[in-house]
Amino acid sequence: MKYTQLGRTGLKVSRLVLGTMNFGPQTTEADSHTIMDAALGAGLNFFDTANVYGWGENKGRTEEIIGSWFAKGGDRRDKVVLATKVYGNMGADGEVWPNHDKLSALNIRRAVDASLKRLRTDYIDLYQFHHIDRSTPVEEIWQAIDVLISQGKILYAGSSNFPGWKIAQTNETARRLGSFGLVSEQCLYNLAERRAEMEVIPAAREYGLGVIPWSPLHGGLLGGVIRKETEGGRRSAGRSADALADTSVREKVQAYEDLLDKHGLAPGEVALAWLLTRPGVTGPIVGPRTEAQLASALRALELELPGELLKELDAIFPGPGPSPEAFAW
Repeated sequence: MKYTQLGRTGLKVSRLVLGTMNFGPQTTEADSHTIMDAALGAGLNFFDTANVYGWGENKGRTEEIIGSWFAKGGDRRDKVVLATKVYGNMGADGEVWPNHDKLSALNIRRAVDASLKRLRTDYIDLYQFHHIDRSTPVEEIWQAIDVLISQGKILYAGSSNFPGWKIAQTNETARRLGSFGLVSEQCLYNLAERRAEMEVIPAAREYGLGVIPWSPLHGGLLGGVIRKETEGGRRSAGRSADALADTSVREKVQAYEDLLDKHGLAPGEVALAWLLTRPGVTGPIVGPRTEAQLASALRALELELPGELLKELDAIFPGPGPSPEAFAW
């Protein structure tokens, strides 16, 4: 396993992040435990979740599954860098109730205690804001976070789905207040969706945030979806099916798969390996539903993509370029 520092911190994390969103909705508790054991056995120490995972009436279920795995002992908790998130409404039975969501000091206090209980731990390594809160002053958010840090309930704070200007505003406010600030940004970023390169990633690098890309296969689009259609005789579904309905997208994906066929490489593994070459990226989040999918993701760590192949990938999926050149002179 390869490790790196998380942003400007002294924290060492694996270059792949185990995403747990499927634990509960698509993967049983027993299979989830098997996947986490396999990940830890391979040296993957960075686990990501969120309080809302489990979704619907089962919000919090994913954290509970991780908690029951920690409870098995064997130094599982001590070996894991644990990240979870706060923002989504956690009202019981689907009830939307005031102050049970977003980033008020009240909800942060309530949410972290509930997550700690579900996770069966007394601290969270990385506590992430799942979305920007347009109603709560940044000063209030940092006040709440600094209290949690002083209480030992969390160690670091990170963001998710923040635009570049919000990363700057949030960390400039932290600097003024004497707070440590954000240390990571979890954003949508992959070969087929590169808009984060315009402002989000430059802002993250300027402020010392590690970038943690989610959806590295873009909903399966970069995982060999056309090949699977041909070999399995089944049409794709979900986000990848919607994307492939666009002829121009389908042509790009076909060119991508043809290129990798020529090199004898697996599309999903190359998509992950490409992200590992990108400046500022700590590690992409992989969300395996099975142990076999985890094994495939781990193989991406061993891939060395030659410069010529990287140029060919850029030709198929060109980036937007940095701001302001991406949209001005």
